[in-house]
Amino acid sequence: MAKEIERKFLVRNGSWRSAATRRTYLRDGFIIQQDGMKLRIRFSDGHATLTFKGPRRGISRDEFEYPIPAADAEIMLASYSHAGQVEKTRHHILYQGFEWTVDEFHGSLAGTVFCEIELPSETAWFPRPDWVGREVTGQRDYQQVTLLRRAASHAREGLAAG
Repeated sequence: MAKEIERKFLVRNGSWRSAATRRTYLRDGFIIQQDGMKLRIRFSDGHATLTFKGPRRGISRDEFEYPIPAADAEIMLASYSHAGQVEKTRHHILYQGFEWTVDEFHGSLAGTVFCEIELPSETAWFPRPDWVGREVTGQRDYQQVTLLRRAASHAREGLAAG
């Protein structure tokens, strides 16, 4: 069983851009989000994965990830991803021996940027680059499904007003 130990932060400014060493385009769809658990389909580099994440305990959670056929993933997204899909570019940055990722969202979440760091333990010390802002680990308002629902609600309000 894999364990994800991750902390999530807001981003203060764009100075991280020049430090990015690699970029990956990701498309995620959430099948289930309930009681702190989630089941996600992800497309990355032409491959599809199915990921289950258990409830968060502190900054840790169980994580299981499996490759699946892309055609199956597309069917599941079309049929069961009612919260919508997230499109983002993930920028990888090495900083003092640690890898940070900066997620820059597109589509309905354009303009949203977060950064994360995965750690070897919950108590691990890590250096923070100056572009790392306030920590939002585990805060519901900053979860992707919450952001998607909020964007969809604003879009519906805009349609109703027009």
